[in-house]
Amino acid sequence: MTKSFSIGAVSALVVSAMTAASAMGAELTVGMITTLSGPGAGLGTDVRDGFNLAVQDLGGKFGEFDANVIEADDQRKPDVAVQLTERMLERDGADIVTGTIWSNLALAMMPAVARAGKIYISPNAGPSLLAGEQCNRNFFNFAFQNDNAHEAMGQHVADAEIERVWLMAPNYPAGHDALRGFRRFYDPSGGEVMDEVYTQLGQLDYSAEIATLQSAKPDAVYFFYPGGMGINFLKQWAQAGIGDDIKLYASAFSTSQDILPAVGEAALGVESAAHWSPDLDAGLNQQFVAAFQEAYGRTPSLFAAQAYDTALFIDTAAKAAGSTETEALIAALEQASIEGARGAITLNSNHFPIQNFYLREVVEAPGGGLTNQIKGVVFEGHTDAYASACSM
Repeated sequence: MTKSFSIGAVSALVVSAMTAASAMGAELTVGMITTLSGPGAGLGTDVRDGFNLAVQDLGGKFGEFDANVIEADDQRKPDVAVQLTERMLERDGADIVTGTIWSNLALAMMPAVARAGKIYISPNAGPSLLAGEQCNRNFFNFAFQNDNAHEAMGQHVADAEIERVWLMAPNYPAGHDALRGFRRFYDPSGGEVMDEVYTQLGQLDYSAEIATLQSAKPDAVYFFYPGGMGINFLKQWAQAGIGDDIKLYASAFSTSQDILPAVGEAALGVESAAHWSPDLDAGLNQQFVAAFQEAYGRTPSLFAAQAYDTALFIDTAAKAAGSTETEALIAALEQASIEGARGAITLNSNHFPIQNFYLREVVEAPGGGLTNQIKGVVFEGHTDAYASACSM
């Protein structure tokens, strides 16, 4: 018995030593699949840059593992995104896939990741389908559930006692989630939604829609158009000259920092609700903003902040797991919490964040240009409406 124990003890020491030696030279591979071309390229560029800045700040490592980040452009096309996902998982050996901006791409990519038994972390897209009944242990979102920022704006518009509202969004999963979220908190106020208009994803001419709502004379318009769609809508709204008659409210993604330089004065004074702002005094935010400006010569957007925090979550999980094995990383991610660019963030039971949401207004920045400025808190420790339906 003594001899048997000694051999077992020596074997355990050898395995432990081999594991430690292996970990020292091991990599954690992340497939960064995001939108780097076309009208949505600004969003994907900020996600990529925010993530890479965090990797740099982490010394090029996730825990004790070398960070191997492989980038690819999904072109905002679901079929391309799926092909890239399969290539990253099968050929490149990705442990984690991330980077997705668009919810329709996220829904298309998820089955490939689940089949491969790997982890999909969204730094932006948070479709309701993946937050509720179709939640998946292999899917995490470190940004928001799609409805959340719009819920905060619905609450604010209700508090402002706006009686008649006209709603607009692109016709894709995040657009429907957006207006559903707005109405979840606006409708109980007794206000009237005069119309709920869904336009083509990628549409850039809104003159007909603006003329229609101008004739209808709502008290306010709430719109969700990210990227190039938001740039064009805001410019065309300003050109129509109806700002004095109809109050304009935007989603956080329609007045994000990445599009403000292109929009210009048309965005001044527009309010939105978001979980982050450049002037947020919480966690690592001021350090993050300064580092991003120094590295890239521009003010970060909420997309960059979300991606920065995504990398911090991966690092925290890798340290706790001490492994790149999927099950170990999932268990560690479920328990992870960070103090990042948005302050303290933890995850709900459906793998979506619990976080604050703030009212913001577009103002002139002290150094020139435009920026978002926090006016107050709308929600503290806000959770999504779908977690109770998620069973993992």
